Amino acid sequence: MKIWIDADGCPRDIREIVFKASERLRVPVDVVANSPVATPSRSWITFTQVPSGQDVADSFIVDRIKAHDLVITSDIPLAARAVEKGALALSHRGELWTEDNVRERLSMRDFMAGLRESGIETGGPRPMDKADRRRFADAFDRLLARRQSP
Repeated sequence: MKIWIDADGCPRDIREIVFKASERLRVPVDVVANSPVATPSRSWITFTQVPSGQDVADSFIVDRIKAHDLVITSDIPLAARAVEKGALALSHRGELWTEDNVRERLSMRDFMAGLRESGIETGGPRPMDKADRRRFADAFDRLLARRQSP
């Protein structure tokens, strides 16, 4: 298993949780972003800077993931593409994306985009808080434990 972090929108706290687990378990991590992101200097943690542009980082990740890899992202279309390829996808708030819930969320995302295009104010996601970080850490630990067991 390899962990991919869609780092352009990933909070630093979430990246730190992943880096600590990677250190402990020696799980390879690739951090992908279109601008520099600080990463620990470890042979199993790499940073890939991709050119700026819409979905460039997403396409980079999707082109390289394998079944059973884990993608850390809150980008619903990226999560859908990852799940389609047999990978796992986990949001920054600890939601595990599945074939069922990612389709539902894509529909809701498209609906909300339509509302915004028609001029209706929909607001954005609420700020991350300690409970979100805890949910992510718990879900992430469960996934790693499941992947590490024979």
